[in-house]
Amino acid sequence: MASDNLVYGLHPVMALLAQGRPVRQLWAQDSRHDARLEELLDKAAELGIPVQQVTRDKLDKLTADGRHQGVVAEASAAQAGDEHDLEACITALSSPAFLLVLDGVQDPHNLGACLRSANAAGVHAVIVPRDRAAELTPVVRKAAAGAAEMTPFFQVTNLARTLRWLKQQNIWLVGLAGEAHDVLYELDLKGPLALVLGAEGSGLRRLSKSECDFLARLPMSGAVESLNVSVAAGVALFEARRQRSNQK
Repeated sequence: MASDNLVYGLHPVMALLAQGRPVRQLWAQDSRHDARLEELLDKAAELGIPVQQVTRDKLDKLTADGRHQGVVAEASAAQAGDEHDLEACITALSSPAFLLVLDGVQDPHNLGACLRSANAAGVHAVIVPRDRAAELTPVVRKAAAGAAEMTPFFQVTNLARTLRWLKQQNIWLVGLAGEAHDVLYELDLKGPLALVLGAEGSGLRRLSKSECDFLARLPMSGAVESLNVSVAAGVALFEARRQRSNQK
């Protein structure tokens, strides 16, 4: 099984190097020779990081058959913060808060995709509950394509309490719910904002839903009643990004 200290895939490993995080060692596939991998190896050499050329079978074993794209790093990867770290992050912001809260997303690929969208949209932090939710694993880091190393990520013990604290900081909470009357596109998303999405299948928990200032839905025109949480997160985040970019 892949160790949590391993980061694999071209984008995640390059993000590690670009961020200057400590990397103890790299393993590169000896039979792969292309420009993207060569660029990564040149960067590793520039930083003085030792590289071992190994077989694909060795990389498959290191990553538990993950999609490593020919490179694996042993590194001090980004770690999740807690409530105290979150408070420090929020109070240090110099622009209106833009947050993503995921209420119990358990699939690591979904979490990784949400992190990737959050980073692309300019989100300041992603917040998840500590229990019954996916954590920062190698699979998540790979799916995030480097975003897990660059997007502040916080695990909190009591999500409802954290949501109440965010409201005390004058951050509006907008929860996505398929049964909501309001359409997300009709809401003002330009101020301090936390978008709150629920778990795969079950959606937002009752308590989380009750803490939201607004509930909104995405307009659905076809026969499909709902979207995968990572797709819904991407749509919602970029609607907020669109509005915030147009802010005068």
